[in-house]
Amino acid sequence: MKILLINGSPKGDRSNTLKLSKAFLEGILEIDKDAEIRQLNLSEKKIAPCRGCFACWNKTPGKCVMTDDMQEGIEGELWADLMIWSFPLYYFSVPGLLKNFIDRQLPMNLPFMEEQEGQTGSGGHPSRYDMSGKRHLLISTCGFYTAKNNYDSVTKLFDHVCGAGQYESIFCGQGELFRVPELKARTDEYLECVRQAGREYAQKQAISEDTKEKLRELLYPRDVFEKMADASWGVEKKSGEKEDPVLTFTRQMAALYNKDSFDQKERVLEIRYTDLGKAWQIVLGKDGSTVLDVGSREATTVIETPWNVWQSIARGEIRGDAALAKGMYRVTGDFSLMIHWDDFFGAANAAAGKEKSGKNSDGRTAEKEKQPQMIFMLAAWITFWVAVPVGGNVGAIVTLAICACLPLAAWNRKLTVYDRLSFGIVALLSVLALQKRLRQYRTACRISGLRADVAVILPDKRATLCGLCQIQLPWRRCAGKSDFYESEQNPGGWLGNPLHSDCNLVGISAAGRVYGTDADLKQYGDRAHGHLYGLV
Repeated sequence: MKILLINGSPKGDRSNTLKLSKAFLEGILEIDKDAEIRQLNLSEKKIAPCRGCFACWNKTPGKCVMTDDMQEGIEGELWADLMIWSFPLYYFSVPGLLKNFIDRQLPMNLPFMEEQEGQTGSGGHPSRYDMSGKRHLLISTCGFYTAKNNYDSVTKLFDHVCGAGQYESIFCGQGELFRVPELKARTDEYLECVRQAGREYAQKQAISEDTKEKLRELLYPRDVFEKMADASWGVEKKSGEKEDPVLTFTRQMAALYNKDSFDQKERVLEIRYTDLGKAWQIVLGKDGSTVLDVGSREATTVIETPWNVWQSIARGEIRGDAALAKGMYRVTGDFSLMIHWDDFFGAANAAAGKEKSGKNSDGRTAEKEKQPQMIFMLAAWITFWVAVPVGGNVGAIVTLAICACLPLAAWNRKLTVYDRLSFGIVALLSVLALQKRLRQYRTACRISGLRADVAVILPDKRATLCGLCQIQLPWRRCAGKSDFYESEQNPGGWLGNPLHSDCNLVGISAAGRVYGTDADLKQYGDRAHGHLYGLV
């Protein structure tokens, strides 16, 4: 497929709409890796307005008398199989330089009047060239909260140029949001949907109705978008004066508050930018959010952070929980707000779109990955800290089970490297704790000389001690010799294993100190302990 991308934005490569067009092309290239693409940036070309002299019809047929870059555009249109018209909405129509380009296409037509099938209007002019099989796609963004009812002039224009129903279109409201790095999480979701449209177009030369429906969804609800748009100007609403850019940023963050997450508990978030010595409060209530000067209300949660750290977190350059773990900022007060941050401020929850984001190239429905949440990382550590000390072996096994289940519980969320590391580290610590306790258990069994199941059910603590000491006491109370160590019948000691004697001394020492109730047994335990460490 040969594709000509006509970039009609005066901003050139900085165009917000161009981000959508590039995403569409990425989708095409995933399917058609041999596709050829040319990009024509009209802002970089010298294309003068049409003079209306009609010389291209009668004096120099097919050629304009003005020698500028328009000839390159005509050659590109003749070369391409698909033309993508990429432009922002300017005053309910196309930008002036794109209108110049459209007007200058006159040499591509013949002067004769002709009725055309499916034409718009009262007549048309036949094409000078064979344009059959040429396809067109319009991609455009606008600054309104929705594209609906704002593209009437554009669609009428291209109905005349291309023919009604002879082109596809992607019209997106809230286009300015694509330049805001702090909103990248949400805008990336939309761009992925545009890529899906590109994949479908490469396969079927059309965009499915399901994908079109998703492309029509709002990036943010109207009230959220309009609050962000108002704050983005950086001007105080009442005075019209320029306001502190840090306050502007704070207002935009407050605008992202999802009031549907209100849980009957009003919260006051105080943000202190420690390196700037500035702070504001954001009240999160039933009817929305309000930004107040610091000290206006009693804060329920306080965040102390350098300005650049909080900006990096907002832009998605670093994870908030990772930055907190590294001590890059600190939180005091009600921590539940941080755990459920995505519910209160997350783009996925504030967005008007649904959970599904389209279909894969094989036609299967694709689920959208939600943003990560700190609760998954904390759940592993909290379980380990509580279950292992309290539950012993059972607690370690429970922690291992939790670590195995957490990735399944987060199947539709984007787990970060910190989440995965936490699961692995906690699981490893649980295994080590389990092994340590099993070693202790086995050692106790060897020391006692009894089977583990018998040792567990002994009804009397003193019976355990007696069982450990019955061989050692006679030896200690006589001349210091015992068949336990060596004899004519057993020159090498009991089973020739001197280590067993030390194990018995360990057991006697521990049992005498912990379980002994008589002074004798206590004393004997102390002596065994001293002998073991060379003190007796």
